[in-house]
Amino acid sequence: MFNYESRIENAKNVIKEADYILIGAGAGLSTAAGLEYCGDKFKNNFGDFIYKYGFTDLYTATFYDFPTQEEKWAFWARLINLNRYNKEPLKLYSEILNLVKNKEYFILTTNVDAQFEIAGFNKENIFATQGDYGMLQCSKACHNKLYSNKELVEKWLKDTNDCKVPSDEVMYCPVCNEEMDVNLRKDAYFVEDDYWYKQNDKYSVFLNKIKGKKVALIEIGVGFNTPGIIRFPFEQLVKENKDYSLIRINKEHPESWNDLGNNLIAFNEDTNKIIEDLRN
Repeated sequence: MFNYESRIENAKNVIKEADYILIGAGAGLSTAAGLEYCGDKFKNNFGDFIYKYGFTDLYTATFYDFPTQEEKWAFWARLINLNRYNKEPLKLYSEILNLVKNKEYFILTTNVDAQFEIAGFNKENIFATQGDYGMLQCSKACHNKLYSNKELVEKWLKDTNDCKVPSDEVMYCPVCNEEMDVNLRKDAYFVEDDYWYKQNDKYSVFLNKIKGKKVALIEIGVGFNTPGIIRFPFEQLVKENKDYSLIRINKEHPESWNDLGNNLIAFNEDTNKIIEDLRN
């Protein structure tokens, strides 16, 4: 890679000259923005769960098979409130908005925390492929509808006692009476509702619209958990279109599997500093 200053200037020029911006965002972006799943934030907010269940970090805790629905929703209410219903936008997301707000953009993200929307990005220009912490679904996907959990989360937080919510506050599927789940793509029962398909179609329309134009693809924090959603397709788009450039921000894997030449500008430095320098 060229020196940092040269790469920043190149990336600035790509963004300035672009007709369109396509943002791809993975978990690394929210981590850089402060949504951590371990460390002091985890310990300070989940001390009782750590003591009772022996949790070591928030990520692995999400896979824990709670013995009762009352325990399950006490845990998830706290996680969702912490990482989905923050009242103030995260600074890094706001900085990204300021970087691209004068361009026509679209966002493809595997994140489920809705931080783009909270920061003020146009919701209609966001396709969150893997779900939303803020929505509930039937655990058996018996019907194609999602339910906002905001009011339930507030109630659960208030009424949690000994890592449990009251039994009469547990929500069951209004159609089949099965247990409910958070709308996360973790098994074959993930619900893709009408809005999911609407945003999927919008993404396809955007990809057709930008053909033959100058496009800056800004990919942030996308690893190899689901590379077939953002990472590999973004590389392929740049490989097939000489007027596309990929700005890849990734501490661990800034490299490309394809030889993109000068159409790849890769960064493995601090994400917050990179975005700040791109704006200045």
